[in-house]
Amino acid sequence: MNTRMMQIEFGETDSFRKDIERLLKKFRSLEEDLETVKKAAIELYHLKRVDNRSIFPIPGFCTDKIQICKIKKFACKTLKGRGVQSGMRVIYAFHLAIPKVVFIEIYFKPDQTNEDQARIKDYLKNEGAQNG
Repeated sequence: MNTRMMQIEFGETDSFRKDIERLLKKFRSLEEDLETVKKAAIELYHLKRVDNRSIFPIPGFCTDKIQICKIKKFACKTLKGRGVQSGMRVIYAFHLAIPKVVFIEIYFKPDQTNEDQARIKDYLKNEGAQNG
């Protein structure tokens, strides 16, 4: 597979869009920050195979077709001075065959301790229904 020519297609769930809209009231740079993380983390990790220790597959949710990953290092410009230790977390599904990323959840760690595993299970169940 020639990763130089390949580009990742990006999408998002409705619940992710609601998360973004809610968080944008507090963190105005979020959409711009997300564009940066697409290039600086997601494309590096999945296309160039560079692990800068910002993306972590979530055990128990990965298959040979889809990897569910958490971005732990997410620089949010609104949180000046905190760099990648901003406390923002992004959960997404990486579809290996396409390649495609679908954002599932974004949250601020001080407001929510962990990812919503029920939301991930719903995504995987719905995705299986569409592709199977």
